[in-house]
Amino acid sequence: MANVVVVGTQWGDEGKGKIVDWLSARADVIIRFQGGHNAGHTLVIDGTTYKLSLLPSGILRANKLSIIGNGVVLDPWALLEEIETLRSKGANISKDNLVIAENTPLILPLHQDLDQIREVNSGNAKIGTTGRGIGPAYEDKVGRRAIRLLDLEDEETLDNRLDRLLAHHNPLRIGLGSSVINKSELKLKLKEISKKVVKFAGPVWRILNDKHKLGQRLLFEGAQGSLLDVDFGTYPYVTSSSTISGMASVGTGVAPSAINFILGIVKAYTTRVGEGPFPSELFDDVSFHLARVGHEKGTVTGRDRRCGWFDAVLVKQTCTVNGVSGIALTKLDVLDGLEKIKICVGYKIGSSTLDYLPSAASRQKKVEPVYETLPGWKESTVGARSWVDLPPNAITYIRRIEELIGCTVALVSTSPERDDTILVKDPFEN
Repeated sequence: MANVVVVGTQWGDEGKGKIVDWLSARADVIIRFQGGHNAGHTLVIDGTTYKLSLLPSGILRANKLSIIGNGVVLDPWALLEEIETLRSKGANISKDNLVIAENTPLILPLHQDLDQIREVNSGNAKIGTTGRGIGPAYEDKVGRRAIRLLDLEDEETLDNRLDRLLAHHNPLRIGLGSSVINKSELKLKLKEISKKVVKFAGPVWRILNDKHKLGQRLLFEGAQGSLLDVDFGTYPYVTSSSTISGMASVGTGVAPSAINFILGIVKAYTTRVGEGPFPSELFDDVSFHLARVGHEKGTVTGRDRRCGWFDAVLVKQTCTVNGVSGIALTKLDVLDGLEKIKICVGYKIGSSTLDYLPSAASRQKKVEPVYETLPGWKESTVGARSWVDLPPNAITYIRRIEELIGCTVALVSTSPERDDTILVKDPFEN
């Protein structure tokens, strides 16, 4: 049986939540492998909207196992709030259908404090963080001073971890003009929350490898997008984790050889939240159309998304880095009614031309997009569930994208609704 990794191939907000939810009907286990509650996935099922941040999108499917891997940084308070919100809408969430890797590092209140203090003090150099403590939590993980989920079960270990953690954070807070953290108060908060979250803990690496040996289908769900990857994204305007397909292995304990298909999620245009370069960004009526029709506001932050034409240069680049097997094209319906549609097919810096986005920030600022123009379509694509339901010009647009990025389309999404999806190639049947 095939195992599938789903990754965003732009700056996030590509519609991964809906695609993972749709694919989860074909999977046995759905796994989040990186990021934290800075991610946001919106699902619309039978007219009801669900907003997920930490929980895998498969949590809304009956008889499926959802897993949060060790590559995630976990805010236990945010997790419990999300669980209760979904339960209020009828979702069933228990230790029988949700497992969290026991070695998952935790996001603590002090991480959020530090994140927000730094962003405020950065002034014009801010990077647009969500302020949810993601970056500082990953710093502590790499610095070998993180509190991990399994640490909450052992008081002696927790004491030692807290001493090491606060030996770093309290001097830092003093230097930033903030008050020190009281160890006893923080420990009490952790002991209170531990009773509610430790019950979900388990050896995820072992569970997943056992499931794989039994022939069960694994669906790995990425968060954010490849252009926010800490190594291959538009640094420093990136997230603090690796968002590309290779992290599915590192963030769960499943070997790369067990992964059979990498599905890149691609929005039919381009959006970005926060600061950073955006070569095909628009500031005209088309941008207003994309934002209004596409409801382009961040699921987590509520911030307006910046909008622009589809950038084939960037998507080809991210498809290469991820080893994408096929793409899922989302929000095609947002382009309905546009007389002309442009695709960025190259860059210019002065008299030089480029077919990739350079890593140097100084060069990224100078990049100018080179466009190709295609005819739009007046017909509606909303709710199309078959290739023959699409207007000819929409099909031409899709085919041109395939040519430019060097990847074929496996799925096309034509609305937020779960079943408004055109299946071209089933990733689980490759």
